[in-house]
Amino acid sequence: MSQSSNQAGAATITPNDALGMLMDGNCRYVDESIGPRNYSARETANTAEHAPVAAILACGDARVGAELIFDRGPGDLFMVRLAGNFLSDYGLASMEYCVKFLNVPLLMVLGHTHCGAVTAAIRVVEQKEDLPGRMFVLIDAIEPSVLNARASNPADLLVAATEENVRRQVRRLRTISPIINEAQATGRVMVVGAIYDMDTGMVNLLQ
Repeated sequence: MSQSSNQAGAATITPNDALGMLMDGNCRYVDESIGPRNYSARETANTAEHAPVAAILACGDARVGAELIFDRGPGDLFMVRLAGNFLSDYGLASMEYCVKFLNVPLLMVLGHTHCGAVTAAIRVVEQKEDLPGRMFVLIDAIEPSVLNARASNPADLLVAATEENVRRQVRRLRTISPIINEAQATGRVMVVGAIYDMDTGMVNLLQ
């Protein structure tokens, strides 16, 4: 038997409620108490209302499946994914769409440990590597976070840069969009950042 998705609609859920739902789901994921979910075509087709409880800007790493790590069902999460979980114009437009038309109460930037995209940006900064194709776009987006993290002379640059990258994208989401700004001002939307620990499965919120 599958657990029900957000059939009541995101508009009835507060930002804090939505965050609690995700973090409670992650606890179930970590302690292996999650129940079976039905992701069949029939189940998805029966989820008639598109009312996600959160929109998540996440890395494209195939091991980081938000529906799994937050124990959510079909229709619960609106996903924007790309290497390095940075906020592109396209990603911002998607987040604005979620706020304006889907009444999503929670926007999350979700990074993860051992991130290959951040590692590549560090190699560009530290070793002056050149990456082929259009990957310079990815590096341009993440490099400022690497430089900011390096300035503090951290013990582990990858950890520091990964966290700084999430914080930087959160700051941008909180400040550069009039649509999101208005929703935040009325308390209808909250923007948070988090890191998924690949070794433990835990999601840790960043302050």
